[in-house]
Amino acid sequence: MSEQNTLDPDIIEEAAIALRTAAEKRSPIPPLRESLSGGGVAAAYAVQELNTRHALSSGRRLVGRKIGLTSRAVQKQLGVDQPDYGMLFADMDVPEGEPIGLGRVIQPKVEAEIAIVVGRDLLQPDLTIAELIRAVEYVVPAIEVVDSRIANWDIRILDTIADNASSGLFVLGAVPRKLDGLDLRACGMVMECRGEPVSVGAGVACLGSPISASLWLARVMAREGRPLLAGDVLLSGALGPMATVAAGDVVEARINGVGTVKAAFAS
Repeated sequence: MSEQNTLDPDIIEEAAIALRTAAEKRSPIPPLRESLSGGGVAAAYAVQELNTRHALSSGRRLVGRKIGLTSRAVQKQLGVDQPDYGMLFADMDVPEGEPIGLGRVIQPKVEAEIAIVVGRDLLQPDLTIAELIRAVEYVVPAIEVVDSRIANWDIRILDTIADNASSGLFVLGAVPRKLDGLDLRACGMVMECRGEPVSVGAGVACLGSPISASLWLARVMAREGRPLLAGDVLLSGALGPMATVAAGDVVEARINGVGTVKAAFAS
């Protein structure tokens, strides 16, 4: 973020390596917030950026961004006044209908979201709402499989930012919808697991609107030098509370006007 990180680079690197190792071994680690507290949010984003660079140098491909902490209640709980963001890579995209092996994640939970696919580069840090709306190619329903490399989800703001905003995998619906005539604020959502409701919400839960949340993210990404580009996926934030999942679960999210998406977890 725009504030300056003043923490020792060795501490930043140690935290980045610890998170990578946790992901590779599927073995969570204790919280990082104490070691990063001297550098604040900027230090946590520095950890995330180190691991983003490592991922890109290892051949992973950046295909979008996610926004987290769009709920005012969750922001208050973690003591922050703004959302956070993380990177989406191509290998995190799970085609709808493909079973998700739990060996790919550590301690997964699911959230229902509206995904925006942008049709043009968003390079301006002062992007306007009109420019963003014009850039939206289409929207689809999405299930984000959030995950944490921090043991027992014992996270605060520094932990989740450093850990790529607690990202895991994502499943996109296959039927795109144009934005014309859609009021994303009013889109109601129901997410069911094995046929039982586990989360309900609406677009208004995302900073008032998924479009407002997306505008925040697009501006920040332009300012931070990783702007959203044509074709990128933007996960605009949870429409309701996240829910836990287990082997064999089938999760379905229905978002009024946007569509339906399913995520199936292998037995």
